Amino acid sequence: MHTTQIQIRDPFILRVDEEQLYYLYGTTDANPWTGKAQGFQAYRSHDLEEWEGPYSVFTPPPGFWAEQQFWAPEVHLYQDAYYMLASFKAENKPRGVQILKTQTPLGPFVPISETPITPPDWECLDGTLHIDEDQQPWIVFSHEWTQISDGAICCMPLSIDLRHALAPPQYMFTASQSGWSVSNTGDVIVHSGENYVTDGPFLHRTLSGKLLLLWSSYSSSGYAIGLARSQSGHIQGPWIHEPQPLFAQDGGHGMLFYTWQDELMLTIHQPNTVSFERPCFFSMEEIGDSVRIVNRI
Repeated sequence: MHTTQIQIRDPFILRVDEEQLYYLYGTTDANPWTGKAQGFQAYRSHDLEEWEGPYSVFTPPPGFWAEQQFWAPEVHLYQDAYYMLASFKAENKPRGVQILKTQTPLGPFVPISETPITPPDWECLDGTLHIDEDQQPWIVFSHEWTQISDGAICCMPLSIDLRHALAPPQYMFTASQSGWSVSNTGDVIVHSGENYVTDGPFLHRTLSGKLLLLWSSYSSSGYAIGLARSQSGHIQGPWIHEPQPLFAQDGGHGMLFYTWQDELMLTIHQPNTVSFERPCFFSMEEIGDSVRIVNRI
């Protein structure tokens, strides 16, 4: 199956060196916004062009608390196991980020707790895992605009086994602080006035040691990816935003990874339209303490 045949939102690449394979995860329900959610599927490839799959990697077990809007799974190798962070929703319950675990990239992934790791009374989504310079694990996630109007990116330290939060969440920044995010929530009206979206955070440490954060929102030209830099080099910031989006052509929810040739790559979904989303790949270049897109592959 070629990349252009895969419908997926929020793509995430896991490179598994011993298998010489790339694994592609993401939001894979045909319509992830309505109806009962089915789970997550994954694909694998040697070259990021031709893919095997789909393989079912998560199906909700009996009694699982969520039944709709299964979104944005990320998979990280951590302490000799594979951990998935994904967003889930249930009727009359806030959306939350749950952590799942397995021993192989194709799962099946199993929740490591009964409830989401994010605060039970917060609407949250798009968790990503960050291990800091002291080997402390953190979750970084979005506090949704649907609850607070000006969506925020937050961080929270986790126990070594990723089962518990060690402290309350901290706000890293809100969307409106970026300077480029505009009020845009499509046809959904939750709050009157201005509403700013945050989603898809992903952290990247440059070769020079700078800590960067990709995140998505809406720009004046549509769905886009922004780039922020930690002045302190630590997850708690303060965070300084690039004045213009990294990518602003109706695509987003990006992450960075290295190929076996040590080439830095960006993957996103584009366009941002249900049933038409495809994974896209771009070669990247680090310039000083930032990154830029070189070309689409």
